[in-house]
This record gives sequence, structure tokens and C-alpha cells, in this order.
Amino acid sequence: MNLRFLFLITACLTLSVTLLAQGERKDKTAVTYEELYDEPSSVNKLFVGIQPIYGEMFATNANAGFGAEVVYYHKDKMNFRAHFRKTYTQEFFDLARDLAVKKSDVENRAEVYNYYEVGATYHIRDFEESSKTKMFLYKNSYKGNRWAARVPLSADVPCKVRKIYGARLGGILWDSSTEIARALEKQGLSNADLKTAEGVSLPETIMVEGREESLDVFSNIASKGLYVGGSMTWIKNVAVNFDKFEEGIDDLIFTAYVDILVSPAVDVDNVVYTSTDPSSPNFGTQTYSVSPLKTKMLGVRIGMDGRFNRMFSWAYGAEIGYRPSLEGRSLYALFKISFPVFGTNLDYKVESFGK
Repeated sequence: MNLRFLFLITACLTLSVTLLAQGERKDKTAVTYEELYDEPSSVNKLFVGIQPIYGEMFATNANAGFGAEVVYYHKDKMNFRAHFRKTYTQEFFDLARDLAVKKSDVENRAEVYNYYEVGATYHIRDFEESSKTKMFLYKNSYKGNRWAARVPLSADVPCKVRKIYGARLGGILWDSSTEIARALEKQGLSNADLKTAEGVSLPETIMVEGREESLDVFSNIASKGLYVGGSMTWIKNVAVNFDKFEEGIDDLIFTAYVDILVSPAVDVDNVVYTSTDPSSPNFGTQTYSVSPLKTKMLGVRIGMDGRFNRMFSWAYGAEIGYRPSLEGRSLYALFKISFPVFGTNLDYKVESFGK
């Protein structure tokens, strides 16, 4: 039995080696190249990007929409960033606002999701060192199905990489609709914990066409705060001319960061409810305090973004973390795409000579 097993293993290994030998690519030969430029310190100073779509799974309010972002590099000392985003419409995609418009039994107006962020990164250390980059080998004859069905060859090319260790500081402002019922449930509370100045509790249910239904409660939340953290940026800006292949370019500007989020002001609007039952202590329009709801002023996030050193290109970014918000409702994950992104070095001067 053991001899048969060993024979089977030997046969399989022999067959694998044979197939690998037969699968050796004939076009896998050494390539030569000429360096066109390798200047990671000579990148565009200003990038302006339009974000046609972003998506955010936020426990307070899942949302998606559009935005814009501006990044400016001031020499090798600092870079500045400004960003905003908001939802397209109520139904695409502002989940808490959509639910509030369709289901809410209180008078609170449903707020549109808005997000604003401005900040700066100080370059603690900005330097270059030797590295290498992987470039895929491409020919114009590979277009279409031939390229799609091909496993591309690649070549490692020596280059310089610019690294920036940064200290980050900035401000964040956002506001949104939110479902109070879920926040109450998460914190072990109920509608009865929301009371008027006279101590009257918000009812748990209402009568709708003779049926008793839950009272759906929505409100708005706004946060004003700042972030402080650190970042690491890698910049490559190299192009080579391959013999028998198209030019290879690696001009990625990639940043990874970690921030502490601090929001001393996390405000939730009190609930305004109108009861039409004259026999109820809630009769009329009354305001119910949301002070029993706990909020979190501290949060944390890790993220990354990438853009390319070109006049016309695209960019991407992602974040995950806990944002200052209602306690138990602060987890979020964000992904955003920018296209188009316009880049410029803001240098329009030319030399002039007298005749």
C-alpha cells in the first residue's frame, strides 16, 4: 500500500515539473530600457479632484453621494487639504433622511448629510532614498481581447522614492439625520427616557387607524471638532523607455495616516412631537429632551489615499474607524473615487531674452 502511494506521489511530481517546463514563456527575455526621468521631488503642487461617487457605511447614517477635494503642496514643508461631500438625493443615498421622511412620527425636519474637512500636514522629515518599481510590459498589439487574456510580464526598475513623515492637524464639521429609536435601543433606553421640562415622557406607541403602532422617532445630529495624527507618504515619479515595449511610468503619490478625532460639540436636536389626543398628557406640540442619550467626543480613524502626478488623472481613498457621534453608533467605513483630478505645478513663467 505504501509503495503504491509513493509511486502515485512521484508520478504527480514528475507530471507537474513537465507541465511547468512546457509552460515556460518564449517571450520571457531580458529587456533594456532608457531612463527618461526619475524626479520624485518634482511633482505637481496643486491637485483639484471631483468625486462623482463615494460610499460610507456609517452607523449613524449610511450614505453615498458626491464631493470634491483640493490638495496643495507648499515646497517640501507642508501640504494642505480641503474636502467636502454630501448625498445626491434623499433616496440616493441618505438612508436616515429617507426613513425619516417616510416613517417619522415627530415634527423634526430631516437634515441632509453634509461633511466638511480642512487640514494641513507638516513635513517632519522629507527625504529621498533608493528603491525600485515594478512596471508591466505592454505593446500596442496587445489591445483588446489579447491583452485581457494575457498574463503580463513585468520588470523591476531601480528608482528613487520620496518619503514624507508628517504631523496632521485639521477641523471637521458634519451634520445628518439619525434614527433616535436605534440609538435608544443601543444604549438600553426607550422613548420613556425622553421627557419634557414638566417630566412628561415621550409615548412608546401611537394609534393609527385603530391600530397601535410604535412611535418612530428621528432627529438631527451635528458634530464640530478637530483631528490630530500622523502620516507616511511615498512618492515615485519615474518614467523609462523600454526597448520593444511601450514607455513605463510610475508616478503614484500614496499616503497612509492615523488620526485621533476630537469633537467637544456633538449636538442632537431635541424631539418635537405633536399629539392629537386631548386625553393624553402629551396633547399638543411639546419638546422632549434627548439629554439621556450619551454621545462620544473621541474617535479614531486609519486611512489611505492615492493620486497620480499628472495633469489629468484620477485618485482614490478609504477610511475606517470610530467617528464622534452617538454612543454605540460611531463605527464607519468610507470609500471614495475622484475623477477627474486636475494637477498643476503652478509654474507658468518662461525665460525672456532681449534681442
